[in-house]
Amino acid sequence: MKLVRFGAVGQEKPGFLDAEGRLRDLSGMVPDFAGKTVALTALAELAARDLTAAPLVEGLVRLGAPLAWVPNFYCIGLNYAAHAAETGATKPSEPLVFSKASSSLAGPEDDIIIPQGASRVDWEVELGVVIGAPALNIPEAEALDYVAGYVAVNDVSERTFQKDRGGQWIKGKSAPSFGKIGPWFVTRDEVPDPQALDVSLVVNGDARQGSNTSDMIFSVSEIVAYMSTFMRLMPGDVIATGTPSGVGLGMVPPQFLTAGDTVVLEVDGLGRQVSKVVAA
Repeated sequence: MKLVRFGAVGQEKPGFLDAEGRLRDLSGMVPDFAGKTVALTALAELAARDLTAAPLVEGLVRLGAPLAWVPNFYCIGLNYAAHAAETGATKPSEPLVFSKASSSLAGPEDDIIIPQGASRVDWEVELGVVIGAPALNIPEAEALDYVAGYVAVNDVSERTFQKDRGGQWIKGKSAPSFGKIGPWFVTRDEVPDPQALDVSLVVNGDARQGSNTSDMIFSVSEIVAYMSTFMRLMPGDVIATGTPSGVGLGMVPPQFLTAGDTVVLEVDGLGRQVSKVVAA
């Protein structure tokens, strides 16, 4: 299933794209998509229903974040060797785990907002993993069984806040609009191999990032199993699995987003984001 949320900001309804790519309103079947409603059991119950009976949504509508909220928004840093190299970092021996504030969550069509005091706002296309069942101390061989599905992510980052202000990376990752996901939440059955997805990002028509998840240092199954040794992952948690080379920080000279820019992001099978950059 390709699940979405549609409507004006704060008034989104749950929906899905049918086999013909038409938007249907699921608000009569499910209250929203987040937490327990994206647990594997809940998704199985939804898939067993006749979703083609849901009413069609006509006309152009805004797509919001496909999850209404996230219990936790985790990220993996430096998970592509070329990206580690371009930032001057050493290739990690274990997944580098950090968080974004859940309040950074934004939809695929929402603006990227440059926060006050920011001067180095950067882009990062990533594959996002949505957890579908409580996961604690699980083996790698079973890790994908705990995945509900996948989303495209732009892990927007403010590099001065992240690198020059002390403390943890979360400060540069958490401004409103910095956690852009969607347009679709695609259930696991539609992504046979999460390590075979093309990812790309374009700024003002110029290609910046282009890679494939096969180049990840740590695979989705490795990441999920690894994280479960330190914490209980819960339904609705999102894990952004790292970005390939081509970020603004790694360019010579570095280039960052400014008001008026347009960012287009795509992950194979997970849809496309088109974002305008605006000042706070």
